[in-house]
Formats: sequence, structure tokens, C-alpha cells
Amino acid sequence: MTSFRDRVRGVVLSTALGDALGAPVEKLTYAEIKSKYGRVESLMTKWHKADLPADVRLGRMRGDGIVTDDTLMTIALMKVYMTEGRHLDAYDMGNEFVKEIAFRKTYVPELDQETLIIDRLFYPEKYIFMRHVLANCAPREGGIGNMVNCGAAMYIAPIGIVNACHPKAAYDEAILFAMGHQSSYGLEAAGVLAACVAKAFEPGVTVDDIVRTAIALAKDGTKAAIAELTEAARGLRPFRDDMDRVVETFQEILLKYSPMGDDVSRHIDKLGIPSNHYTPSRLWSIEELPLALAFMVLNDGEYYRTILDGVNSGRDTDSIGVMAGVILGAMHGYEVIRTEDIEQLNKVNRLDLCGIADRFSEIAAGIIEEDLRIYESRKRVWMDELL
Repeated sequence: MTSFRDRVRGVVLSTALGDALGAPVEKLTYAEIKSKYGRVESLMTKWHKADLPADVRLGRMRGDGIVTDDTLMTIALMKVYMTEGRHLDAYDMGNEFVKEIAFRKTYVPELDQETLIIDRLFYPEKYIFMRHVLANCAPREGGIGNMVNCGAAMYIAPIGIVNACHPKAAYDEAILFAMGHQSSYGLEAAGVLAACVAKAFEPGVTVDDIVRTAIALAKDGTKAAIAELTEAARGLRPFRDDMDRVVETFQEILLKYSPMGDDVSRHIDKLGIPSNHYTPSRLWSIEELPLALAFMVLNDGEYYRTILDGVNSGRDTDSIGVMAGVILGAMHGYEVIRTEDIEQLNKVNRLDLCGIADRFSEIAAGIIEEDLRIYESRKRVWMDELL
């Protein structure tokens, strides 16, 4: 049986692996990836912007296993748990999490320097600092007004770990924490992804079990998008080698829930033109989580193929890779990951991912043990005095 520690390693390593596989082709369309790369199959992939001037690249470099903000923020959240040693909520978003991303330096691989994570973050994630530090908001209102995106879901997996085998508790804690960052379907995705990770810790769990859990807990457009995409994936299993057909089907469905399509970059000529992109809605969903689950169904949980299919489908490739990876990493454990990939991720990012995972697994196990102690105490009260 795969141990709790090995499943935690699977989540942490898969965060970095999915992130690094998708990073070189992020924001490219499916057609552009196919034209430029054929198919991304390895960490040792050159970034499509690598040869551009430094100012165009914003001083960043990707490729060959370099991770992005998805991994850095996931590690930051684990550090908050290691500091607090308990369950979290939005007040922790406004306290220790802000300290981790905006006041404590770490090595940022894309910038190749020790600096603050916030120096690398996209504006919706910088919003955490603006709301909690500069605007002094009520922590539970931190996500109000933010661009609705996958920014909270991409780093939320540690909440699934500390609620392993209890998806509803993971969903609830993720919502309570991430409401300090996101709102609407961006917040909803964080809750559902955490629940999927928690479910994936159950021994003998199947992909269908995880999808049923996601649909049972998800609300509104997120629920509908997951249900429709995963159902389409089942029908596409005989054609899974035909990626043109698979991606076309998935993206056509997604247009009902995420109307921007391939229009994911921001340009000056868009200013002043109204749209509903990234705005709150009960009818919409982020793309990344439904796609991750759909590729899991398509490939019946096959680890590398699921992640690579997600990465090669285009758009937010690194976060799709992360979301598929963390669920399957919890499900299979870290031994499914190639040794050479682990070595490359640690080397290029100056990380000890197994060491980080092991330290976090001890804290997570302690939180779970305390939950079980409280449960047993309540159970005795109910059995002995109230029933």
C-alpha cells in the first residue's frame, strides 16, 4: 500500500513536474504547440520565448525543468502550515501567507536570483498584497474585485493533503482560505481541486470516484463544466490518440463556460473594449480544472500521458499540468515519477522536493491526528451521554 508520506511526495513533486512541463509553452494555442514542438514530451524543452530580448521576456527564463509561480506559491502555503501547525482560513492568507510571498526571500528560478515571490507574481496574485497589506481589508473579503482566474486553485493542493480522505473538509477549508484571494468560480475551483486531492488519498480510489466527488461538491458553472467535459472524455476514449479531435471537442464545450477561447493575452488594442472575460459569474468556470479531470478520464488516470495531454492542449498549460499532476500524484504516490525528472527539477530549481514534502507530511499528519482525536472525543460524548 502506498504510504501517506509517499502520496504527499507525489503531490509536491507533481506540482513541480506539471508546472515545469507546461511552462515553456504557456499561452500558446494547441495549434501553435503542435506547429512549434510537435508534442512536448520532456522537461528538457526550450521556452518559446527563450531567444527574445530580456526586456520582452521580463528578465525571465523557462525551460529544462524551471518552475513558475504555481510551485513557489504551493511551497509557500506548505510553509504557512509548517508555521501554524493547524487548519487555515482567510486570516492566515492575510498574515503568514503574505509574509511568505512578499516579505521572505526565496530562490525564484525564472529570475535566477534570491528575491521575493511577489516580484514574479501575475497581477491577480499580487492582489493578495494590495488587499491585505495596503487596503487593510477584512481578510474574508480579500478576493472581492480580483480578476477571476485559476490563481488560487493552482497552489491549493496542500489543503487537500491536510484533509486527506475527507473531501468535504478540504473543500470547506480551501474556500475559507482562498476567499482571501479569489471569488466566484475562481474560488470555487480552489475548493473543488482541494477536495479532489483529498479524495485521491483514499486507498483504491478510482478516477471515476474522484470525478464523482468533484461533481457532488462543485457548484454552478464549475459543476456543469466538469460534468460535461468528463462525460465527453469517456466518449472519446476510443479516439484518445487523435489529439486534434480531443482538443477540439474539449475546447468547444469550454466556450460555454470560459468565453475567451484562445484570446488569453493582453494587448494595448484591447483597452476600452468591453468583455466579460475573467469577471464573476455563476454560469462560468475556469478551464484548467475541468480539463485536468477530463484528461484524467480520457486516459484512465495514466500519469504521464494525462499530464502531457493537458500540457499539449494549449493556453494555461502549466496550471493544467499542475492540477492533473497533484490529483494523480496523490493517487499513485511519487514512485510513478521518473527519477531523472526529480533530479532535474531539484537541480535547476535549487530545491529538495522530497525533503520539503517529508517535512510537510509530518505537519499534515499531526493536523489529521488532532482531527481524529477530536472526532473520537465527540463520538464518545454522543455514544455515552446523548444517545
